[in-house]
Amino acid sequence: MKSKIIAALTLLAPLFLATSVNAANPQHVKKLLSTGECAGCDLSKANLSGAHLIGADLRDANLQGANLTKANLEGADLTGANLAGADMTSAFATNVDFKKANLNKVNFTRATIHDSNVYGASMNDLNITNAEIFNTGIGVGGEDGEVPDWK
Repeated sequence: MKSKIIAALTLLAPLFLATSVNAANPQHVKKLLSTGECAGCDLSKANLSGAHLIGADLRDANLQGANLTKANLEGADLTGANLAGADMTSAFATNVDFKKANLNKVNFTRATIHDSNVYGASMNDLNITNAEIFNTGIGVGGEDGEVPDWK
């Protein structure tokens, strides 16, 4: 009987651990929303939908898979941040610093992106359907490995 319980726990342990792996640190989310500063924070898969993150310091933050739909990121610093797979549908990203950020597979559908710095950012498989992009080095086409000259 004891061995069956141990075997069952061994098989179920990954399921219990999976819910906490790669999830946002609740204290980091609270810190970001109350102070606007969270450099280096773990905000992976955080629900920041509709958040007012104007001027937020998110340098080197992990926002992988985060929900940023309709978030206002005007003037935010996301230098070196990991936004891979983030949902930024209808987000407002004017004057945002995405320098050296991981933007792979970000959903920018209907997002407004003006005057933002994407120098050295990784931008594979972006969804920019109906996005409004001005004075920002995001677009369709270009050579592999080509880095836009936006500083």
